[in-house]
Amino acid sequence: MAQTVAVLTIDQQRSRAGVDRVPELLAAVEALDDAPLLRPFERTAGDELQGVVDRPATLAALAGALLRQDGWYVGIGLGPVEQPLPPSARAGRGPAYLCAREAVTAAKNSPWGLRVVGDHPDARSLETTLWLWAAVLARRTQRGWEVADLVAEGLTYEQVGRRLGISQSAVSQRAQAAGIVESRRAQELVATLADRALGPEAQA
Repeated sequence: MAQTVAVLTIDQQRSRAGVDRVPELLAAVEALDDAPLLRPFERTAGDELQGVVDRPATLAALAGALLRQDGWYVGIGLGPVEQPLPPSARAGRGPAYLCAREAVTAAKNSPWGLRVVGDHPDARSLETTLWLWAAVLARRTQRGWEVADLVAEGLTYEQVGRRLGISQSAVSQRAQAAGIVESRRAQELVATLADRALGPEAQA
């Protein structure tokens, strides 16, 4: 029986002119302890990575990590894969893999270097949400990331202020400029849309 998943194919931009950044991206993905993958990312060829996701929250967390990274084309393919799924992500087959290949190719001429391809009706909405989320994160400064990362650890604005040696008002201003609330809402919406695309009803 086919299983509906998200296959992510990620290709390094300008790889021939720069250093190999695949190990760096793998480390960033592996740091997401609360985002288990159905099949972990691995290098497929050259500077390209591929992984398989079946959990909506994992896809949302991965998307946030990938949008933070510069210099990558990201293709997300939604659809079924042939069963049994091999232990290696790159050895899998099925429509989701074909969609991911189409998506990463299209990403090279798309906003934010990211595309989502799949037959599910929410694929376009998921892609749009990711583009808007990318626009929010693109304006975030290093100071904004400092605040966002500490808030993500569970610290209050008061605690963040003490950690950074600034006032709570300054923290609030940085948080607003960094779009922390908007980013959190975007991640929630990505998870909701992914739940529709990857849930049992997607296989009906």
